[in-house]
Amino acid sequence: MTYLVALAFIAILASLGAALFFMMKDGTEGKRKTSNMARALAFRVGFSIVLFLCILISWKLGYIQPTGIPAGK
Repeated sequence: MTYLVALAFIAILASLGAALFFMMKDGTEGKRKTSNMARALAFRVGFSIVLFLCILISWKLGYIQPTGIPAGK
């Protein structure tokens, strides 16, 4: 599970980096603007949702256990 979470965070950061790159480079030097930045940000949202769902399902199946303040105290 740790590897999956780490991989998802790396994918999210890579997607943010790609969006920054496309934001800075698209439409410069006479080139037309593309939708690459929007696509990269959409992938970031998708990766975030998948990460949240994987953590939620892992908790429900008992693969991970919550820690911290006990509920109801």
